[in-house]
Amino acid sequence: MTDAAPVAARALVKRYGDLVAVDGVDLSVERGDVFGYLGPNGAGKTTSLRMLLGLIRPTAGSVHLFGRDVTIGAKALEGVAGFVEGPTFYPYLSARKNLHLLADYDGGARSRIDEVLDVVDLRDRAKDKVGGYSHGMRQRLGIAASLLRAPRLLLLDEPTTGLDPAGMRDMRDLVRRLAHDGITVVLSSHLLTEVEELCNRVAIIRKGKIVYEGPLAELKASAPVGGYRLRTTDPARAHVVCASQSGVTDVRAVSDVELRFVADEGTAATLSLALGAAGIGITTLAPESVSLEELFLHLTEGDGAQPAPEVVAA
Repeated sequence: MTDAAPVAARALVKRYGDLVAVDGVDLSVERGDVFGYLGPNGAGKTTSLRMLLGLIRPTAGSVHLFGRDVTIGAKALEGVAGFVEGPTFYPYLSARKNLHLLADYDGGARSRIDEVLDVVDLRDRAKDKVGGYSHGMRQRLGIAASLLRAPRLLLLDEPTTGLDPAGMRDMRDLVRRLAHDGITVVLSSHLLTEVEELCNRVAIIRKGKIVYEGPLAELKASAPVGGYRLRTTDPARAHVVCASQSGVTDVRAVSDVELRFVADEGTAATLSLALGAAGIGITTLAPESVSLEELFLHLTEGDGAQPAPEVVAA
């Protein structure tokens, strides 16, 4: 059991009447992952997390956490913690009192309260009533409450939603520290910069179905490459030189001062020499690649057609 993967979900389905919220989802999270679960709002991320935590039962399929079937009940959640759709506390009690109650309810982890308050940088505000906390402080308190269980797996649903830039930065730093301490993290989000900064593996869900699961680096590497942008001292003549160069394709002006074209690296180098020989100065010659945002939109938008094979991993 202890060698089993933190998360193994297979063929998960959740129906609400005629609505299929999650449709055949497979997820595999390995030890040490910071796993990003991406998708537009309403794609099925939160419903999936609820099934992973045993908060709702799947219509079909299975979930195992560290090899334990979540349908067995609370025993399956040993070493697992997190929150879905934001943590909830008694606003008229202090942060410390709220954690006392949670510790007593969950089996007596009061000895860890000071430690977890330190981890989330709330020890100095522990005596304040939670009703006076900012949204970001409540999110951090939610993580503190999760850490009372000393989890090996932490599931967080949109932990930076509603935070200001400073709060988002602090939350990202906190997730990094937790991962550094050996906690496997599953992070649902629709913020691509957050995922790109934190995650090593991702799954992307679209209309209840997984359209990509695998290493983030492989997803980015699968993007078409070969595009270049070019700025010169004479854009009109540069266009003529580019169009006449063997191996250069799709030459087009994207502004009065910038051209785009497609070529391999060797051809781009030859073109730079040709431009110099023509007396055209190069101010910018830079390769371009498809951004994570473009890949995400390609996978999650459109008319329902299957994503391009070069982008989707099996």
